[in-house]
Amino acid sequence: MAQIKVDGELIEVPDHFTLMQAAEAAGAEIPRFCYHERLSVAGNCRMCLVEVKGGPPKPQASCALGVKDLRPGPDGEPPEMFTNTPMVKKAREGVMEFLLINHPLDCPICDQGGECDLQDQAMAYGIEASRYTESKRAVENKYIGPLVKTIMTRCIHCTRCVRFTTEVAGISELGLVGRGEDAEITTYLERAMSSELQGNVIDLCPVGALTSRPYEFTARPWELTKTETIDVMDAVGSNIRVDARGREVMRVLPRINEDINEEWISDKTRFIWDGLKSQRLDRPYVRKKGRLEEASWDEAFKTIARAARKAGNKVGAIAGDLAGVEEMFALKQLIASLGSGHMDCRPAMSAIDPGMDRAAYIFNPAIAGIEQADALLIIGANPRREASLVNARIRKSWRANGLAIGLIGDRADLTYDYQYLGDDFAALQSIADGSSRFAKKLKNAERPLIIIGEGALSQNAAGKQAGRDVMALASKIAQDCGALSAEWNGFGVLHNGAGRVGGLDIGFVPQAGGVCSADQIDLCASGDIELMFLLGADEYDMSALGEAMVVYIGSHGDAGAHRADVILPAATYTEKSATYVNTEGRVQITTRAVFPPGEAKEDWAIIRALSAHLKKTLPYNSLTELRAALYQQHPHLARIDHIEPGSVEALRALAKPVKATHKLSFASPIEDFYLTNPIARASAVMGECAQLAQGMLKAAE
Repeated sequence: MAQIKVDGELIEVPDHFTLMQAAEAAGAEIPRFCYHERLSVAGNCRMCLVEVKGGPPKPQASCALGVKDLRPGPDGEPPEMFTNTPMVKKAREGVMEFLLINHPLDCPICDQGGECDLQDQAMAYGIEASRYTESKRAVENKYIGPLVKTIMTRCIHCTRCVRFTTEVAGISELGLVGRGEDAEITTYLERAMSSELQGNVIDLCPVGALTSRPYEFTARPWELTKTETIDVMDAVGSNIRVDARGREVMRVLPRINEDINEEWISDKTRFIWDGLKSQRLDRPYVRKKGRLEEASWDEAFKTIARAARKAGNKVGAIAGDLAGVEEMFALKQLIASLGSGHMDCRPAMSAIDPGMDRAAYIFNPAIAGIEQADALLIIGANPRREASLVNARIRKSWRANGLAIGLIGDRADLTYDYQYLGDDFAALQSIADGSSRFAKKLKNAERPLIIIGEGALSQNAAGKQAGRDVMALASKIAQDCGALSAEWNGFGVLHNGAGRVGGLDIGFVPQAGGVCSADQIDLCASGDIELMFLLGADEYDMSALGEAMVVYIGSHGDAGAHRADVILPAATYTEKSATYVNTEGRVQITTRAVFPPGEAKEDWAIIRALSAHLKKTLPYNSLTELRAALYQQHPHLARIDHIEPGSVEALRALAKPVKATHKLSFASPIEDFYLTNPIARASAVMGECAQLAQGMLKAAE
């Protein structure tokens, strides 16, 4: 610790603090443009100038000078700094005047207006008029992709965007070229950026040089209703803010949560909002003579009731990636009341056993725990596609701590260096039996981490036993290298569906006599299931459902709706309050930002109303009553933002040597990052991004 006086107040701070951090600890406000606490120090803007007693007779950049760099007084007095002297005031006014020399001052047409750091600080620290009358310079705008719009004449060269893309996103595609008046931010190869996190530069830009292209000229911040909720585009559960005007979502922004997403979100999370209003199901439909026709709710329910009486207990249900806990809980009770155990929320042929302990299907070390690991083995996952913010955490640990990383799976650009170990079962066995060099790295590590993806646990061609053997070997590796202890549980399953862990928690898996999702589809084809409920499930082969009557409860006209015989329109995650459990097992709740369109209803309410028509009325009439029943059966779901830990002993019990050899390869289940769910596929922006990504991939080949 070190002592320093800030504006006459003596404080004690860690000796690695900068003067800016020390000033903030003392309650003094320091303006800045280039400094950001999650990026390296650049010292470009000079807005954070302060006066140092005993230092040179000029102001100092507080972001680039450390407390330990200051000299004590002649008699050993603590060093002293001032943030509000006439020298500091004049220096800041001068810096602001320089910044505005070339700035176009087009605030009335700038999307950053009302949220602009330059506006705010010009009012607080600037002067009322400029002394410069020369012509302003102009810079040509750059095309850096369909997501980020550039107006580079506004740029003040803070380089936040350059440092973010290089340090956090891991792409070296943006930089500062030229010198003096010719300096400008540009993409090196004059092409679109390729990162899944590039939209974060919009939040980082302190002026209007980088703004949201899809959002341009649509709304002002003071017009919008702001709702704090969570994201469901992947299983990370990023904390977000949804801004809406009337019944329309206008944009999505990140909220700070150090344990999950820090202050970043993926591009799919940020720009998905146009898909929320495209291809929406806003009224019930019933198939008549081979065609879907509009119907009333009563007619749709009566059609399902007739089919249910005919089907008896030959009923099945599959929940999709975006299903909330409440609707799965209600559907589970409804299916059970019909005498069926056919239900599932897992991918086809998943090895996650319903009887396993929670530790076998959650990310036990937690997302923030990645920064504590010193060796990492990734099995059958592509974190960059499946959970881009988990990938950013891995990169952060790799840069800061030199994390040793091994990969079994697709050889992909993950934005960090790793040792490629192969893509098949034999590579996994070589780690388990200790013959691989990387096995020794894991064993020598203090906190080894094993990440296993759904691509390794869901082996459609090889069958469930292959996935179970993968789970057994992964658990054995974790046990042998010391990843399973009372202090550190380094076994983590990386899911890619937001509803997956919640469904597993409440047991939305085959019950007595029930079968998994893949087998349910086979039973539909053979006629052994006559009525199939799809709760937002679209990632299956709909042509294989045979003659079964399909009831689709969902929000978008995707694959499930095209196959359905009855469509019941439901709400999206921005239109309902629903519980989701992220990949690390953290319980979170969405908040309704807008109302569903047309006659669409919340999913649980649809299931409750349907149960009355089926003469199997569920025992709750409100969301509060439903949650009371849910919490009674599953108390841990009532503890919001809490992770119920799994049992290390249960993981040790799974650790077994495997003698069988399977001819299988590990590949990520996510082929296209931008088109993973019905909302994404309805988004024109995501479609453009997917086309661009495919074009760049072909060009690289």
